[in-house]
Amino acid sequence: MVRDYRPIQSPKLQKEMQRPGYSYQEYAPCEKLAPHVACYWTLDYHAEAERQLHRIIPDGCVDIIVDRLSPSGWKSAFVAGLMTQFEVLSLSGPQSLFGIRFYTESAQSFLKFPVSAFLGHHVFLEEIWGAEGLYFAEEILAALTVTAVIHTVEKKLQQLLHAEAASSHPLVRTSLQVMYASKGVLSTSDLADQLSFSERHVRRTFDRELGVSPKEMLGIIRFQSMLQELYSSAVPSFTDMALKYGYYDQSHFIKSFKRYYGMLPKQIWTRQGDDRSRKKQDVRFFLF
Repeated sequence: MVRDYRPIQSPKLQKEMQRPGYSYQEYAPCEKLAPHVACYWTLDYHAEAERQLHRIIPDGCVDIIVDRLSPSGWKSAFVAGLMTQFEVLSLSGPQSLFGIRFYTESAQSFLKFPVSAFLGHHVFLEEIWGAEGLYFAEEILAALTVTAVIHTVEKKLQQLLHAEAASSHPLVRTSLQVMYASKGVLSTSDLADQLSFSERHVRRTFDRELGVSPKEMLGIIRFQSMLQELYSSAVPSFTDMALKYGYYDQSHFIKSFKRYYGMLPKQIWTRQGDDRSRKKQDVRFFLF
């Protein structure tokens, strides 16, 4: 399955905020797992005198996270469900995390339960996979390099994919494909029309399977799609981008951006002022 949706996290956008001793990296999955896994990621922090802020923004994905500094596999791995607003962590001690970022429509194939089961709280992996979860976490803790961790992870994920004990609801899968294709620029009524279901039926299915509404997922996918385009653009114009993604006035755009990111757009991009090309930006950029 070809998917243009590639969620982005704030450390890639705000590299200037990274202090010495802090590192966030992303790694691509193998070809077989690419339709299901957005990326693998690592977060490492070696405590310094100052605290490091780590911002997490909604990306429409579900993660398995392993604390590689845990003394044992017991409660070292957990599932983090869908986020609907930003969160900022203040790192004050050493951290070494490894994450598997699943696309929402694929998560149930690996986690056995609907995504709604993980909304708003963390669930330890051994509570989901039993002894297999504990053994999996211990294998990751024993790996000495990120390459070795990824090898262990992909072996396990391909086994689970082959077994395919559970999968997401077909209406959810089809809905998300439509959302990705439209980059989230779609009303819930138009979505329901394309699916040939009532808007109420689509909403109830999303609430049951994902724990969030179709409108919420559309908002996250639209926001992430716009962020990815802004990130890829040498000279972004927020005015043009906001209109392209259906934000019809400045207040609507800013409200949505602050909800999902927690900052104003100009606080992110103007901090990258060392790039001279940004001085040539459309003056309308600074209205935001």
